[in-house]
Amino acid sequence: MGKLYVIMGKSAVGKDSLFCSLIDRISMLKTVVPYTTRPIRTGEVEGKEYHFVTEGELEMMRQQDRIVECRRYDTVHGPWYYFTADDGQMDFSGEVQYAIISTLDGFEKMCAFYGREHVVPVYIEVEDFLRLERALEREKRQPNPCAAELCRRFVADEEDFSEERLRIAGVKERILNHDFEEALKKIEELICRG
Repeated sequence: MGKLYVIMGKSAVGKDSLFCSLIDRISMLKTVVPYTTRPIRTGEVEGKEYHFVTEGELEMMRQQDRIVECRRYDTVHGPWYYFTADDGQMDFSGEVQYAIISTLDGFEKMCAFYGREHVVPVYIEVEDFLRLERALEREKRQPNPCAAELCRRFVADEEDFSEERLRIAGVKERILNHDFEEALKKIEELICRG
């Protein structure tokens, strides 16, 4: 039976890097590409990290009842939406395993939509000061670095991934990403044991 592994964690814990390495190393793992209305970042590719769409395209999918989950972030640049669409990327009837990067809220909504038996949480953690250093370095590489947005994300993560919310969602296992190869190995083991 196929499963969807939801890679999640606060910003700058290394989700994207771990995700890309998992896809390269586990041949049975297919990516599920989420959607966003935010502008594409330096180094991102349409259809790889996200499908970059307009708010109008999001609304059209909403009217067609194709939205699995959707989150709105009120950024210093205006509202940005991140969402998963029921667009035919997954089929749980076979042995194919899927992976997506999302949030705790997204994980809960995917469980409600697809069934908890198909959705597995993969929660990544990093010590806060290291996470802040990583976020600062990433933001500096953007065409228009914005410290206010970096700070907004950092503070919002404290509420979005609070211990209480993690407990309620049933997220027990955590992967510490201070050593990239060790974190990658633990996630590979989780996926391979199914």
